[in-house]
Amino acid sequence: MRTSTRVWIAAAIIPTLVQLGASALLPRGLALTTISDIASAVLLFVLLLAFASNAASTQNRLRLFWIMQAVGWAISLINQLWCMYYDVVMQQQVPMIFAGDVLLFLPGLLMLAGVVLRPHIEHSRSSARLGTIDFLLLMVWWVFFYAYLVTCWQYVSPNESLYNRNYDRLYLIEITILVSALIQFARHSSGSWKRLYLLFTAAVLFNYLWFALENRAIEQYTYFTGSWYDCPYTISFAFYIVVARYGRSQLPCRESADRESHRSWVTTLAILAVLSLPVMVLTAVLEHNVSLQIMHFRVLVTALAIFAMAALVFMKQHLLHVELKQANHVLRESSTTDLLTGIRNRRFFSATIQRDVAQVVRAYQEGSDRAERDLIFYLIDLDNFKKVNDIHGHDGGDRVLIEASRRISSAIRNSDLLVRWGGEEFLVVSRSTDRRQAGILAQRVLDVFRAKPFGLDAGVQVHQTCSVGWAAFPWSEGDVEAISYEGVLKFADRGLYRAKKAGKDRAVGMVASAEGAVNVDIMSADQLTHPSTKTPILDEFHELIN
Repeated sequence: MRTSTRVWIAAAIIPTLVQLGASALLPRGLALTTISDIASAVLLFVLLLAFASNAASTQNRLRLFWIMQAVGWAISLINQLWCMYYDVVMQQQVPMIFAGDVLLFLPGLLMLAGVVLRPHIEHSRSSARLGTIDFLLLMVWWVFFYAYLVTCWQYVSPNESLYNRNYDRLYLIEITILVSALIQFARHSSGSWKRLYLLFTAAVLFNYLWFALENRAIEQYTYFTGSWYDCPYTISFAFYIVVARYGRSQLPCRESADRESHRSWVTTLAILAVLSLPVMVLTAVLEHNVSLQIMHFRVLVTALAIFAMAALVFMKQHLLHVELKQANHVLRESSTTDLLTGIRNRRFFSATIQRDVAQVVRAYQEGSDRAERDLIFYLIDLDNFKKVNDIHGHDGGDRVLIEASRRISSAIRNSDLLVRWGGEEFLVVSRSTDRRQAGILAQRVLDVFRAKPFGLDAGVQVHQTCSVGWAAFPWSEGDVEAISYEGVLKFADRGLYRAKKAGKDRAVGMVASAEGAVNVDIMSADQLTHPSTKTPILDEFHELIN
């Protein structure tokens, strides 16, 4: 057994044995009261340390769960020290209507809050944010309910009988909901998390059983500090230390398919809590057997709860709106992005090309700088790509396509658009450029393919080249609207066809001349300044015009 485990066991057993020994051997008096109070305080402090140490070694919602448990035991410790002040320092009986009673109610509320967080599940960020709002709504409602039913009989119009009755009933409801939630999550979890939830359930039930018996004795004025009622109640604290130590090694699982159903019923509870507030106002106003002070107090706390919960509802609506915008953005991006390469697809091109064309037409009409007014289309096709698929399979082909898109991206400007045109074919739309410099970009694309082989799995490499065809919009600088951008794209495609036919691994640009359309063939860098002989293709030019 590890040394740390022995220390925790000793920390649980020693105060418990001290409590048992004091109750068995000491008569009622200051010594018994002091030893009993100290034993309980030590156990609560050990519980605080046990749950806090769990929080220190975890993260996200699991950490929040352990923090809530630790804070709950810290509140219980404060309540115990408060009672010790009455018992030992003032040597007086704790008042029946005691301000510290709320400190006994809050730990159970924090336990419930932690469990509702479902610490066994690793939540997504969106789910965590929305779940936190629902959780806060329920917590505000519980605090409101306590003030509505209990606090009014404690401070506004003190009534011991109604105070005890409402406090006991509300505490029982709290424990019932906590146990129900633990059992529900135990049913939907497995392995060590199921055992932890069941162990937690047993600890809660055992603790509540002896709390209820001790509380009944207090109300009947038969209880005194250090009596036999304290022995099993102290043992129940030691039971929680076992829960803390068993849960120390737990890790959350991935969010499962039941997430939406869980969020649904938690959200439903939050909505019901909000809708219950107007009913509580009507009840406070129409109830005739309470004083006017009680009615005013209940209306006031209900109004405060309405404002607080309305603020949380507005916050949730804002988060839902942000989430919806993000979801729509993701949907738009996915519909206009190629899933394999991550670059844009033809849908994006179709949605944006008219804006680019309109900008070019406006630039020509306004006589803008010639070096920044053309739109050039480059069609790029991978050479002999079918062989890559045949030899290395489609996975190998996919890797080549991904690397090809990366290399093309490195060769073009940030303002240019790269599109997966189809299969092994890509389209580059070069914006705000000069057709006289079109061959430079084409040459850069050829060079990045030639630079080094394409790496596949297991050290396999392939030499992959490409062919490029380009054409500029507008086709004729003298008549901007003579041929549409679709016609220019067809010229670029004809240039690609001629590059393939001429031997591949080259670029062919289609340009307008007095005779019609001609091609400029580029195979190496020196040809940028010494282009090959131009070949008329008047028939093709007229076909595109028609």
